[in-house]
Amino acid sequence: MAAEDLPSEFDVIILGTGLCESVVAAACSRVGQRVLHLDRQSYYASNWASFTFNGLLTWIQEQQAESQPDEVQDWSGQVEEGEDLIYLSQSDSSSISNLQVFCYTSEEDEEDDTPNTTEEEKGGGASEATEAADSNKEDEEETEKQEAEEQVAQDEGAEPEADQPCPSADPNQSEPVKKKKISLAQLVKEGRRFNIDLVSKLMYSRGSLVDLLIKSNVSRYAEFKNVSRILTYRQGKVEQVPCSRADVFASRQLSVIEKRKLMRFLTSCVEETEDQQAYNGRPYLEFLSDQQLGENLQHFLLYSIAMATEDTPTEVGLASTRHFLRCLGRYGNTPFLFPVYGLGEIPQCFCRMCAVFGGIYCLRHSVRCLLVDKDTNRCKAVIDSRGQRISCNHFVVEEGYVDAERKQTATPTRCVSRAVLITDGSVLPSDSDQQVSMVTIPPVEAELPSVRMVELCSSTMTCMPGTYLVHLTCQSVGSAYEDLSPLVTRMFHTTESSDQEERPSVLWCLYFNMVDGSGLEVEGHDLPSNMYLCSGPDGALGHDHTIKQAELIFQKILPEEDFCPPAPNPEDIIYDGENGNGNSAEGEELKDDELKDDEEPKEQEEELTEQEKEIKEQEEEIKEQEEEKEEEQGLESEKGQGLETEE
Repeated sequence: MAAEDLPSEFDVIILGTGLCESVVAAACSRVGQRVLHLDRQSYYASNWASFTFNGLLTWIQEQQAESQPDEVQDWSGQVEEGEDLIYLSQSDSSSISNLQVFCYTSEEDEEDDTPNTTEEEKGGGASEATEAADSNKEDEEETEKQEAEEQVAQDEGAEPEADQPCPSADPNQSEPVKKKKISLAQLVKEGRRFNIDLVSKLMYSRGSLVDLLIKSNVSRYAEFKNVSRILTYRQGKVEQVPCSRADVFASRQLSVIEKRKLMRFLTSCVEETEDQQAYNGRPYLEFLSDQQLGENLQHFLLYSIAMATEDTPTEVGLASTRHFLRCLGRYGNTPFLFPVYGLGEIPQCFCRMCAVFGGIYCLRHSVRCLLVDKDTNRCKAVIDSRGQRISCNHFVVEEGYVDAERKQTATPTRCVSRAVLITDGSVLPSDSDQQVSMVTIPPVEAELPSVRMVELCSSTMTCMPGTYLVHLTCQSVGSAYEDLSPLVTRMFHTTESSDQEERPSVLWCLYFNMVDGSGLEVEGHDLPSNMYLCSGPDGALGHDHTIKQAELIFQKILPEEDFCPPAPNPEDIIYDGENGNGNSAEGEELKDDELKDDEEPKEQEEELTEQEKEIKEQEEEIKEQEEEKEEEQGLESEKGQGLETEE
């Protein structure tokens, strides 16, 4: 929508289209509030966004470019008596740092078997490529000779010699080479098939986000896929974790005794007992070891089910275990769901709901400053990026738009280390190549954090066929490259790792650090009383922190209203000519009107039938009169004929 068309007054103005801001926008618009939702970016979802591969490359260039702060314009001419100006930050906040990109495949379509080159070594691969091409030609000539000799041997009825390499094995040997033929040019060409998330999270099937999607009926705007398996990395190997009862009894990794112990322990975890409370404040690992569980079961329970660390308190570990068990079986054999086309779809779904109920959206549009009443310390209006003064009752903003000295955050700032990999194979191949996997990885080295991995296949619409999209996340100790590259070299094939054909190869890799949104304090900000801050993504696997924050902000704005009540079906939403906002009551009234309108044609049909009856009666009378005339004429003719006969 053009800036010239913006109304001059709204109930709620929201700046930023992250998940928290989008949920607040949908909730406010749903209950009849006039909402203006702005974002200075050209895309939705802010740090929750999903990009195509080409879009991600553009985003990387923007992050690496030095941001030039805009000139601060003087808006004092629009300040009225008793008002103060508060300027907002116009440059992108430093929520992204330590960004590094590596390309381990060839830039162009080539047949070389050694596509491992980093971005810094792009210029020195020409001679290697020609040598590889020559070696490929020699290999092709040798295979042609072997095929010819085999054909001759078969024609003569003889078998190939034992020491001669069997040509039938060549196709199997060439399979990994075919996978490695995916080049950077192909990734760019198929870039629209990728939907790469800046944030790596999963949706608990009984978590707050899924409950909100169902309650608000926003789930109809998206599709979801069940995470098909949970894996763990242990002793240099990737193993599947038995989660459900069926998985436990079908597992070949556990003995019969271990299976019974695991089922007995999971059953005892459902309800809290006094024995469990005695371990409060003590490590969860100590509690597990005292339950006489072996190392296998302790590893599965600590890292894969509770997703905890060795220092996690027992009460926290047990709560996580119970939540895991509650979510099992609702939508599949794991507790997790993943949205098709990536997590960036979820904020857009709530924006869609806000727009349905009359919310106005403007991308590439921002707020320059706030106009605050000196007496009440409330934001009365904002001045947008085009100089228009817009009044509002409440102002919700992403924390990146606010200067650091005005907001209260945890010190030191917590960060999350992220890595995004495009690989040519799964970390645990199976009969199906369309597995969505959640992998828990304990620290691979001392002083390194535990890592959470999510591996996505092409059926999630996040990567092109023949590739996998891998997300790695952990709490930052150093830079993302320092925290995650040791694990990448162990689990995948790169230039830094030793040659092992069993491991999938990394085609392209991105490392970056992101500020942990859970460090933003709820209170204590130097801001107007009707201005509310939304934090960015946090480092947890689920979305509980963000949904709770959105609900808290909504309750402060509208304490007497229901948070995201169920929306009517699209066919039931009928808009008034003057007001774009609708509710279920109005919809029912409109339905009644529709029924009345439907009754009118029935009455018209009855009136038509009565008229038709009258016409028919008149026609029948005319027919009767004509028949009487014909009878009279017939009698006269008969008399004449008779007279003739008699004569």
